[in-house]
Amino acid sequence: MNPNYPVYIISKGRWEDRLRLTDKYLGTMNVPHYIVVEEQEYEAYRTHVSDLATVLILDPKYQDEYDTCDDLGNTKSKGPGPARNFVWDHSIAQGAKWHWVMDDNIRGFYRLNHNRRIPVGDGTMFYAMEEFVERYENIGMAGPHYVSFSPARTKLPPFIINRRIYSCNLIRNDMPYRWRGRYNEDTDLSLRMLKDHYCTVLFYAFLQNKVNTQSLRGGNTQEFYNAEGTMPKSKMQVDLHPDISRLVWRYERWHHDVDYSGFRQRLRRKPDVEIPKGTNEYGMVYQKKINDEWITQPTDKVVNP
Repeated sequence: MNPNYPVYIISKGRWEDRLRLTDKYLGTMNVPHYIVVEEQEYEAYRTHVSDLATVLILDPKYQDEYDTCDDLGNTKSKGPGPARNFVWDHSIAQGAKWHWVMDDNIRGFYRLNHNRRIPVGDGTMFYAMEEFVERYENIGMAGPHYVSFSPARTKLPPFIINRRIYSCNLIRNDMPYRWRGRYNEDTDLSLRMLKDHYCTVLFYAFLQNKVNTQSLRGGNTQEFYNAEGTMPKSKMQVDLHPDISRLVWRYERWHHDVDYSGFRQRLRRKPDVEIPKGTNEYGMVYQKKINDEWITQPTDKVVNP
């Protein structure tokens, strides 16, 4: 299956094959998607992207009108926020009730099952997450957790609620918000939803493998980090939400630490929704290639490594 709702990748300076990670992986999954780029990079992307990608040019008005939440204006990059607002409106214009927006440096997606992280081969995981959020009336945003936060031999729930959603976001289009902030716009959007008593859903059942922000050339790395490090990024988060955020020094750089413990709202199922008993695997099976032949097993059987 493929997702019902449009999928967008925000990208900058990463049209080369070795840098265009999310686009390449979605191509192997046969998931159609859009890539949003600035006009000066349009031709470079158009000649490199996967066959299932449609390249869109970011309307400059979204950069001009973007609320950076600081006084720096156009002196440095405004980050991916303007393009994220552009795709929000683009998806609404298509009549979509939700949309996916992803960073461009995700090198894989996985299903976590029987304590194993199995690479997924098609878009079924996105479809399953969509069906889940549509059962409830108070979910504003959802997405898969990072692989790095799902260590082996650790008992994990299929999802947790009321946390930050980052890098791969499924957003409900009728939410009364838009992205803002030069930095940490994903944390800010999550917190604004949570403070208004919406729920967010962070899935462990489905995972993303995103490379570290500063380890891949391109994007906003040079504009954001090379001169000033992570202090401005972390400080903005604390300035926007000082009631639940604080600056901390970890791993030889500054981070923001957010206390999510006060968000205790529960999921509210829609009155007309009935959830069937039993397990719906959405047609997903384990496959392992042995001697050039794909061996298939049900998901309740673990394929040996």
